[in-house]
Order: sequence, then structure tokens, then C-alpha cells
Amino acid sequence: MRLFLLRARQQTEYKIMASGDIDNTVPDDSAAEVRELQRTVAQLRGEMEKMQFARESAVRDAEREAQQEIAQLHAAIAELRSELERAHIRREEEVQQAVAAGQDEALQLKKTAESLRDVLEQQRIENEARVQEAITASANEIGQLRATAATLREQLEMARFDKENALRDQDLQAKSEMAQLQGTITAMREELEQLKPG
Repeated sequence: MRLFLLRARQQTEYKIMASGDIDNTVPDDSAAEVRELQRTVAQLRGEMEKMQFARESAVRDAEREAQQEIAQLHAAIAELRSELERAHIRREEEVQQAVAAGQDEALQLKKTAESLRDVLEQQRIENEARVQEAITASANEIGQLRATAATLREQLEMARFDKENALRDQDLQAKSEMAQLQGTITAMREELEQLKPG
């Protein structure tokens, strides 16, 4: 844009020097430069509006993506919780079935109570070990789920932070470009004022 305005000014000076009539040439060229500056301002305003629209669209897209990711995480955690509950119920049923089977055997085989007592004791120990393993496994799975949720939450925060920084950088760049363009237009206006006949 600065190069375009500089060329326009040079063309105006060439016309003045070629014609030798400053009073007749300067007003027409000045009017042309004013019209060109007006078109430049209109173009800059259009670009600013496009940048504002693009920035707002980016913010909306980021918010929509974050909401979708959060909804997916909620759904995944709910599914994992349901699976844990189903596994816990299955383990309880297995333990109850094993205990019932042991009791039935004890009632039916009273004559071999001593032998069955050892067997039942061994089964009790194994059952307690299985229950303890199941509890430990459940605790580990819950811990992993919590760690996963915390990691995903941190990743979401980092993504949101990066997007906000990118939007701020774009906004600062746009403001800087606007300030430069406004400075250029102001300088050209001052030069136009100086070119006007005193």
C-alpha cells in the first residue's frame, strides 16, 4: 500500500513538472489521490471486518471442539464406570456361587468333614485372594481412569491456552497493521496538505 501511494505521488509530481502549470494540475491530482485514499480506507475497513469475522469464527470453532471433547470424555468415563460396576457384580456372583457350592458339599459330606474343612479353608483363602486381587485391580483401574481424566483435562487446558494465545497474537498483529496503515494515511494527508497551493 505504501509503495502504491508513493507511485501515485510520483506520478502527480511528474504531471506537474511536465505541464508546468501547478495551479491547474494539483487540484485534479489531489482529488484523485483523495479518492484513492478513500478507496484505500474502504478496503482496509473491509479487511478489518473480515479479520474480525474470522477471529470470531475461530473462537466459536474452538469452543465447539472443546465442548465435543468434554462430552466424549464424560461418555467414556460413564462407560468405564458401568463396566467396572458390571465386573464387580460378576465377581460377587462368582464368590457367592463358590460359597454356596462349598456349603452344599459340606452338608452332603458330613462324614468327610475334616477333609472338606481343609478344602473349604483352602477355597476360602483362594477366594479372599481373588477378592483382594479384584479390589486391587478395581482400585488400579480407578486410579488409571483418574490419571487419564486429569491428563485429558490438562491437555484441554493447554489446547485452550494455545488457541487463546494464537487469537491474541492475531489481534495484536491486526492492530499493528492498522496502526501502520493509519500512520501512512496520516502522512499522505499531511503531504497532500503541503501540495495544496498556499
